[in-house]
Amino acid sequence: MKAILSVFVLILTLNVTLAQTSNISGKVKNQTGDPVEGGTANILNTNLSGSINSKGEFFIRNIKPGTYTLSVRSIGYQPVEQPLIVTSGSTEIEVTLNASTSTLQEVIVSSGRVKETLGKTPVSVTILNAEEIQTQAGINPNLSNMLTWTVPGLGFANNTTSNVGQTLRGRNVLVLVDGIPQSTPLRAGGRDFRTIDPAVIDRIEVIKGSTSIYGNGADGGLINYITKKPSGNNHFNSLTTIGNTGNLVGVKNSVGGRFSQQFNGQAGKIDYVVSGLFDQTGVFKDAEGEVISPYYGLGETRSYNGFAKIGYTLNQKNRLELMYNYFGSRQQSDYLPLEGKYGETPTIGVKGDVLGVDQGTRYNHNGNLSFISKQVFNRTDLEANAYFQSFKTIYGFDDFFYGGGQSVIESDKKGLRVNLNTPFSFKNASTNLTYGIDLLNDITSQPLVDGRVWAPKMDMKNLAPYAQLNTTLFNNFNLKAGIRYENITIDVNDFNTLATGPNNAGSIAVEGGRLDYNALTFNAGLRYTPLHYFKPYVSYSQGFSIFELGRILRTAQENTLKKLNIDPVIVDNYEAGFNSDFKKFNFEAVYYISKSKLGANMIEQNGIFVTRREPEQIHGYEVSASVNPLSYLTVGGSYAYVEGKIDGNNDGDAKDKDDKYLNTSRISPPKATGYIKVSPLKSWDVRADYVYTAKRNRFAPKANGTFAYGEGPIKSSGIINLSSSYKFNRITSLNLGIENLLNKEYYMPAALFMGRNREYTRANGIRYNLSLSFSL
Repeated sequence: MKAILSVFVLILTLNVTLAQTSNISGKVKNQTGDPVEGGTANILNTNLSGSINSKGEFFIRNIKPGTYTLSVRSIGYQPVEQPLIVTSGSTEIEVTLNASTSTLQEVIVSSGRVKETLGKTPVSVTILNAEEIQTQAGINPNLSNMLTWTVPGLGFANNTTSNVGQTLRGRNVLVLVDGIPQSTPLRAGGRDFRTIDPAVIDRIEVIKGSTSIYGNGADGGLINYITKKPSGNNHFNSLTTIGNTGNLVGVKNSVGGRFSQQFNGQAGKIDYVVSGLFDQTGVFKDAEGEVISPYYGLGETRSYNGFAKIGYTLNQKNRLELMYNYFGSRQQSDYLPLEGKYGETPTIGVKGDVLGVDQGTRYNHNGNLSFISKQVFNRTDLEANAYFQSFKTIYGFDDFFYGGGQSVIESDKKGLRVNLNTPFSFKNASTNLTYGIDLLNDITSQPLVDGRVWAPKMDMKNLAPYAQLNTTLFNNFNLKAGIRYENITIDVNDFNTLATGPNNAGSIAVEGGRLDYNALTFNAGLRYTPLHYFKPYVSYSQGFSIFELGRILRTAQENTLKKLNIDPVIVDNYEAGFNSDFKKFNFEAVYYISKSKLGANMIEQNGIFVTRREPEQIHGYEVSASVNPLSYLTVGGSYAYVEGKIDGNNDGDAKDKDDKYLNTSRISPPKATGYIKVSPLKSWDVRADYVYTAKRNRFAPKANGTFAYGEGPIKSSGIINLSSSYKFNRITSLNLGIENLLNKEYYMPAALFMGRNREYTRANGIRYNLSLSFSL
């Protein structure tokens, strides 16, 4: 009887206590009215708090009536503290956060798979936000070009569908879409930059320096295209863009068009973005009005992009999201290359019948199903992704092999990522542990259109657990350290190398088999954070790559797989730098050294490309700055230098007579950029960009006066682009972009370093891009 009475008294006491408490529901928005995703809201001097969900909502329960101070924080925004009066019942509040004026407060997710602040992470990062992407795409929507103009340390675009030579700090880069790998490191084909249209990209994060956090292929870093998400709280929003492009010298047959339509919105627990795009380019011409060679050209191409992202918020802690993107680009040209003479006359396009089928990317399908759960157990957050990529691209007609033909790179990837993040609190330290596992199956091959096999099917299975610790010590030091274990098997089919003469002459039968790779890679970095005007950091990171296995196989001179030099590339990257933020002035400087005991440098021997496996050492530095002296004026610029050598005697010192410079297909010439942005009116923005290519002349010609592949001398050049955007009203805006404003005659670095007649093509002359947008 006493026990029953005690339980009754306890229940009554709890009911009375709960009746005297209140619940708070809040909404957090930014200045434009869009919900702020992620962050915390807490009652100061209590242990009561709530997480901000994807809709900008938070809930705090069981608060006694009284007067408190509410603190709301989210990465990328200025924190807010405001008075809070709690009465009985429920209280609803709305909080507006202002975006941080410091670029060092921008949010990045690619470097550690968890949201973190740029000014605190000990890595070198370049971020292109939505406004910068829109500005650059308004001049030239080719992503290779956009990245050239905006990312220090990244090599130059070559005005073709290929990104050959566009390395990051002298090494290969891994390209991702929402974390889905686009690159094909088993048989790199230089088509991974153009795998999506910028119209559906919300931001681009470029992480520089070797990193294994996303696995195979990131020797020099990674580029992550992060796709758009719904904006605002409306059920339905619409954005229609109609564009017209063409040359301003030699206008005839150069005119093209571009149309895109996007819808987005949210209704209840469902939000969505749907987009479709069609782009048709005309003939591309140089500064003299000559037709630029169509060989892998961007002229006369039709590009398509279909995109959809649908999210379902189950509750304040759990969310499902499904993304799909299709990209295709196909050249349908009436022109053939008419070879000039390297160093004297350019290769141009002339009317003629094109051999073979249309070249270009037939398809690039990407799909991703994400499940995000906050505090799935204890304080641990979970994100799980199941994804796929299916890619096929066809190259132009080549005579690298007997009889000539067109090759095809086909790659199919399926993967699963499970990523967990657990926060810990210790005395004088705030810590997050990010850990999980990556599963990836990558099947890549390079056949010819006629069915012959050039590079055989390679079936890679990769299992890689990882863990990364991010801790703040004594409120002054941010320490980041991680580890990843690669467990890779690759099954290679038996195959015959392509013949070098009639009757199958020169063909070698190669016995396939299984390759096994195991590697443990590390990274560690430390940044000092309390001084906004000087935030130095040091870091060490490793990268792992089985790069260009397909190229090694297709030029095999042995009859068994095990006799070939197929060891992986493991890169050690050492880096030191600092950021400075003086409110209106931002500055960044970094110096790095990158070493590998076994490189993968491509050279040409007897008309065939082969991979040279020797020790390499690369070093360089980058500086960038921006200043906003007036509310309507911003000025900025950057300079990047990189140099590298083959360590011929493997003594760890690439400075003696036995060492040779890496060719310019790997090492880009120094690059300087600058821009000035002016807003004469609140609704009118004007921006001028400048990029300068310095000289690189490290190699002597061969006995016959020609240059080996990658060794042609680079001449200096400087180009100006202009963009202008005017917003008539809330609905309508007009954009005008001018490429090569001064119509300068020049050659891109790739046209020079290749040292061959066929690729010796001038760059674009003055071009315009005019577009009109309607937003509802």
